[in-house]
Amino acid sequence: MKAATIEFLRQRFSEYYRTAPLIAPPSVEQREWAFVLFDPGFPGIRMRRHIGYPGKDTLFEYIRSVAPAHLYYSSAYYGLPHAPTMGEKEWLGADLIFDLDADHIMRGPYEVMLARVKEETGKLLGMLTAELGFADREIDLVFSGGRGYHIHIRDVAVRGWGSSERREIVDYICGIGLDPGIILSIPSPSPRGWHQRYIAALTEYLLWLEGRDEKEALADLMAREGVGKVTAEEFLKRAPGLRAALRDDPASINLRDFATGKVIRALSSATEGTFIGLLRERAALADEPVTTDTKRLIRMPSSLHGGSGFRVTPVRLRDLPDFDPLTDAVVFGTRPVKVTCVRPVTMTLCGSSYHCDAGPNTVPEALAVFLCCRGLAEAGGGG
Repeated sequence: MKAATIEFLRQRFSEYYRTAPLIAPPSVEQREWAFVLFDPGFPGIRMRRHIGYPGKDTLFEYIRSVAPAHLYYSSAYYGLPHAPTMGEKEWLGADLIFDLDADHIMRGPYEVMLARVKEETGKLLGMLTAELGFADREIDLVFSGGRGYHIHIRDVAVRGWGSSERREIVDYICGIGLDPGIILSIPSPSPRGWHQRYIAALTEYLLWLEGRDEKEALADLMAREGVGKVTAEEFLKRAPGLRAALRDDPASINLRDFATGKVIRALSSATEGTFIGLLRERAALADEPVTTDTKRLIRMPSSLHGGSGFRVTPVRLRDLPDFDPLTDAVVFGTRPVKVTCVRPVTMTLCGSSYHCDAGPNTVPEALAVFLCCRGLAEAGGGG
């Protein structure tokens, strides 16, 4: 990134931080803080961390003085958050954090990725409230400013959990380690939860098998570990009856049977394949390392994301369906700015569609900031 582009972004971020209302998390004085600044090495990450503040006023004063490109705080609470090593910080607990990032879910146009990750976020919120018992008031939802959403749960009851307890939660929402023997032992499908999801995915898979020609169906079954041709052929014959049993009485399915049990367990333990794909569609694809990390750094709501120029935006749970980050997280205006694009770019911002050719373009300031942050353009029209 050229020096003129870094200076353009630094000025725009400084303008935002001079007047923007900032939001601090609870217990500022127990958090570690970290910053990435617009220095000559940007966008290379040179993080300044192991910093502590006695309160939000001092924190906000520093933020406004440096106008960082990225701003993070620890999900953990510490006795000495400014200590230079993790071992000296005196860990006191941590918020429960979920990170849903479109990069881990799919690849495609930015707008499409944002729409998909919002769907996953809605799924996860449903699991947290309807299945795991967290109240809406215990959940803070935040658009990350980039390609996803963060969910913060600050309930004191979860603050002391270690990585293993947090992994149990993320395994549940991602549908990891499901045991068909337990799931199919329940006589009738429940209206929600993984019992219902597993049965729905297995039913859909059986329908998929029945719709393929025999050679293709057998090949998919035999791709699972331990499933030979004879076993696959027998399971394929039983598929219609298994579908009926899943609908009427899942507990009647005999997993001790050589064909039925072997195939269903092989399907369930696989890491890839058609059935696992159908099961994952029903999971919420949160990033496991973020949730299990008890000392994670997370972006501060109301800060700006140095990779997009968008605001890290709190979202009320009831507003998620209507939230549009390409409008609601945009903080810069429409004054014309000259940029030089490194390649052609087409995108939608604030309800308008833009196409920029490679080379000089004049675009609204909000789009100029986004393109420069993304490395898709340099500031100025002179190349």
